[in-house]
Amino acid sequence: MTQFEPVIGIEVHAQLKTNTKLFCRCSTQFGGEPNAHTCPRCLGMPGALPVLNQTAVEFAIKAGLALNCDIQHKSVFARKNYFYPDLPKGYQISQFELPICLNGHLDIELPDGSTKRIGITRIHMEEDAGKLVHQGAEAIAGSTHSFVDLNRAGVPLIEIVSEPDIRSAEEARIYMETLQLILRYVGVCDGNLEEGSLRADANVSLRPVGTTPFGTRTETKNINSFRSLERAINSEITRQTALILSGGKVIQQTRNYHDNTQTTTVLRDKEDSHDYRYFPDPDLLPLLVSQTQIDAVKTTLPELPNAQRKRYMEQLGLSEFEAMVLVQDIPMNHYFTAVLDQNPQIDKTELAKWLVGDINAALKEANKGFDNCPIQIAHTASLLTLLTTGKISGKMAKAFIPDMIQTQKSPDDLLAASGGGQIDNSDDLGPIIDQILTQNPDVAEKIKAGKTQSANFLMGQVMKATGGRAKPDLVIDLILKKVTG
Repeated sequence: MTQFEPVIGIEVHAQLKTNTKLFCRCSTQFGGEPNAHTCPRCLGMPGALPVLNQTAVEFAIKAGLALNCDIQHKSVFARKNYFYPDLPKGYQISQFELPICLNGHLDIELPDGSTKRIGITRIHMEEDAGKLVHQGAEAIAGSTHSFVDLNRAGVPLIEIVSEPDIRSAEEARIYMETLQLILRYVGVCDGNLEEGSLRADANVSLRPVGTTPFGTRTETKNINSFRSLERAINSEITRQTALILSGGKVIQQTRNYHDNTQTTTVLRDKEDSHDYRYFPDPDLLPLLVSQTQIDAVKTTLPELPNAQRKRYMEQLGLSEFEAMVLVQDIPMNHYFTAVLDQNPQIDKTELAKWLVGDINAALKEANKGFDNCPIQIAHTASLLTLLTTGKISGKMAKAFIPDMIQTQKSPDDLLAASGGGQIDNSDDLGPIIDQILTQNPDVAEKIKAGKTQSANFLMGQVMKATGGRAKPDLVIDLILKKVTG
């Protein structure tokens, strides 16, 4: 690795979050009975003509704007010709010479805190192919036969092609993670890797350190997890390095990655564009997009993740960790924003702390999430108000949260049922503390001897006696005064 520098480019296929397919009105819903979401158009029947999905075009423009691309006023759909059993027409409708987006970039944040800009060559629209379901084995090798499910055929995709600016497997993983978050933020792709909504092809080559020309590249196809992407690239770097050092020559190939062995194997020799015999699709007019249409889509763009994270830290005073968790968990972030919208005066840092910490943990324990949170927005605000005004303690707030999830009651109702708020009156706490001291004379002696941390045990006993309602810092103060005079 000290002799060679990896040169990496990533091609990401992102399924657009439309209800219907790119050129017909069949459903894009994941799952369903095989071949249930099909029609003559996506089955490639003779005479069935494609009709372009307007929402898919708007989503492609939105993705391009979020990734700092130049939106092309004219783009052209082309036929990409190749044979595969799950491609019913014998060609894929894609874009080639004139894609919808060009010349973008994506800034990624590296572990050392630095920022690196990855160029985006193009974003083009295309339809997905179907899916082969192999019988008798997980892969085609070893299977007895295969079925063809065309539910996915015709589903709208955008292919986001990066410049070869990536120099490590770690950078590639961070690039794809950052890209997924942006696409989910702007609402054009759900980013579900398990369902294949987002998948990557990794182009990897090596060149001697200090040289400029690129080496021969290989393309590892259809990687559907961040960990697998990093492992596949490292595997290919290791393979190519050993091959070159042994006197061999890297061949331009398309390869498969096997996560169980963390190795890549050859699938086929890599095709070039001329092998696909691209030509403009005669059934589709050129796609013309006006500046007015582009500007209209631009107005729908939300604040992007990096900008929002910085604003949370600089303007709201959130910690870097809390800001990062909120930005990466979109349903939690929406919940956070909804609470603030209804209660602008609420303590933002306390709200973030409780959402990221105890409320999030309690929801996971109940197998819930912020996308279906049983705790009403107003109830969360009430909980924070009771806490910050001193009417309940942090311990009481923690105890309320599971009940709020289970019963959907307000914290005020739970407070009334518990016997009242936090006890913060010395006169009320004094007799209880006296009783605890009488019951634990050995602990009192330790405190007199200078072991003041022993007061925490006595405080726990007071909290138990008061059902968690005693104000902790006042209890400690009273214990120390009573013991040490």
